[in-house]
Amino acid sequence: MRYPSLATVGGLRVAEPARPGVLEVMRDRLRARHYAYRTEQSYLAWVRRYLRFFRGRHPRDLGENDINRFLTFLATDRHVSASTQNQALSALLFLYREVLDQPLPRIADVVRARRPKRLPVVLSRAEVWAVIGHLDGVPRLVASLLYGSGLRLLEALRLRVQDVDFGLRQLTVRNGKGRKDRVTMLPDALREPIREHLTAVRALHQCDLDAGLGATPLPYALARKYRHAAHRWSWQWVFPSGSVRPHPRTSEPVRYHLHPSIIQKAVAEAVRTSGLAKRATCHTFRHSFATHLLEDGADIRTIQELLGHKDVKTTMVYTHVLNSTGGRGLASPLDQPSHARATRSSRESS
Repeated sequence: MRYPSLATVGGLRVAEPARPGVLEVMRDRLRARHYAYRTEQSYLAWVRRYLRFFRGRHPRDLGENDINRFLTFLATDRHVSASTQNQALSALLFLYREVLDQPLPRIADVVRARRPKRLPVVLSRAEVWAVIGHLDGVPRLVASLLYGSGLRLLEALRLRVQDVDFGLRQLTVRNGKGRKDRVTMLPDALREPIREHLTAVRALHQCDLDAGLGATPLPYALARKYRHAAHRWSWQWVFPSGSVRPHPRTSEPVRYHLHPSIIQKAVAEAVRTSGLAKRATCHTFRHSFATHLLEDGADIRTIQELLGHKDVKTTMVYTHVLNSTGGRGLASPLDQPSHARATRSSRESS
């Protein structure tokens, strides 16, 4: 706790308000720049770990060499992944650039965590339906959207009613990865199931309104600009949570979207029950969506737009299925007809 300091005013000692600490200022700067709540929590957590690593020294007293030490420690002692190390670096760069007004030069001489080049896990069409077949209710509908529309899990859970266009058969993904909006397909097979699901969601929303609730979190300052928008049907989540909770920033009772862990646990159980030997997750449905479109002859640029990739090189990873087993689509010499005849004759002679 920071106690107010004392100052002398007109011969009297009065209390001065305590100045906000580094973390409080950083939180305000993150919110002023409309960073996502999850990003805000991650950045603050990394700065706390950074300060603990240097035993509470003020970050103004630390510099480039200290950041190098911290990032190297994460890679060599904690064995974090490359993406985790990069997230820590982004948090520290924000701290020095936006909070302390001390932009850092290019960070060099850091032991970088190695980023392995792994191919994505992809399910066959039969395996996709085997997993979805072991799901019921909302988890089945969400998993079907991940595979049928190529959505990330949080993109599916953050869909609002107004983002579902039954007439144009499309979904609008708002503020996706990289703060980009995009449009993707709404499968015909999911139109009626989603209509029925929204009927139940609307009944739940009406119950909330009757109880004096019914608000949903709105992005940026829309809640102030449009006073009643948070209670309107068009802004409600397609997959709302089962409970009303206080908003972490305003403490107002709101209904959030479904928590990702609910879908993740259901999919993990479905993968186990179906007997698959592959390490499939919710994101595997997105990989399978892209790969199966490529198999059907879809253009790589179209798939890039549907997935929301910034660079087509990211989308090109899915061509590995077309080049099966690394053989560029060629048949193995062991599968050649001449070798097969020779193998049969040797068996017959023996």
